[in-house]
Amino acid sequence: MPMVWLRRYRVLGMVLPVLVAATVAAALCLGSEPIAPQQVWRILREGSSSSDSLSVIVWQLRLPRMTMAAMVGVLLSVAGVILQGLLRNDLADPYTIGVSSGAAMGASAAVLAGWEARWHGFGVPVAAFVCAIIASVLVLMVARREGVLRVSVFLLAGIVVGSFMWSAVTLMLTLAGADVGRVLFWLMGSFADAEWVRIRLLLPFVVLGILGLRAMAYGLNAFALGEESAAHLGFEVERLKRGAIVLAALCTAAAVSVSGIIGFVGLVVPHIARRLFGSDHRQLFWSAALLGAVLMVWADTLARSIARPAEIPVGVITALMGAPFFITLLRRERLV
Repeated sequence: MPMVWLRRYRVLGMVLPVLVAATVAAALCLGSEPIAPQQVWRILREGSSSSDSLSVIVWQLRLPRMTMAAMVGVLLSVAGVILQGLLRNDLADPYTIGVSSGAAMGASAAVLAGWEARWHGFGVPVAAFVCAIIASVLVLMVARREGVLRVSVFLLAGIVVGSFMWSAVTLMLTLAGADVGRVLFWLMGSFADAEWVRIRLLLPFVVLGILGLRAMAYGLNAFALGEESAAHLGFEVERLKRGAIVLAALCTAAAVSVSGIIGFVGLVVPHIARRLFGSDHRQLFWSAALLGAVLMVWADTLARSIARPAEIPVGVITALMGAPFFITLLRRERLV
């Protein structure tokens, strides 16, 4: 490894822990009710048994919210790394494959049908997850021919299926009446419903996403040279493509089902990770996950703090943060 990369890793090894600590502190201290850092530290040391109002805010509101935001950031970033590596397209992200549109359609239908209280409060997430998986299956069916998954067609199929489902969402919004506000708030992304039981359900997908990306890191590295080159290196190309797409779809569906539509994270974070750590997927699997978690927690903290006591949808914050960054990145790479 060149000496410049060793120096970069040492610097990042010192900076990243500080960044993570600052992110956790900001998420627990800032919000509609600011809490001093020393009070937060005292509350964490005393445990969750106290009935003090500040203890309730930290343990029952901010900790689960921060944890869920971090997990969604990990899922979207991992899905972005997988899709950009598989499609060899720097503009690919988790929402170009139709999964988010399916989730939006399922969640909108569940809200309008009054399913929010069904299945112990999981009516909307379950409907969103199921419809997201249905959308990904439709995209896979369109992109497959004679047992071969055509990557270029897969991207186009995702756009077509996504456009169709967004049209269905628009139709439901037109007919929503008084419920349109609740549907729109979900569509713009929020962690207001974060609770520990939802986090436990989301955890297996986070573990699966990270370990799955780690397992296919060598294959994605070979795939960067082209499908034929990857096949010559001994990789089962079709199996790799199917596994990568299914993993990306599961990660995206799980994230969107609990948070709504939060854009730019899966698009921007893989680029930041590649610029900091290089394009080797053996490093990207953990660096993108960590950076995605940090970015999402900061976005949610800003959403809770900027206009307190009101809350801005997280999707608005990520768009305001991500769009200028990505435009700058494209101009620096002379792509626009």
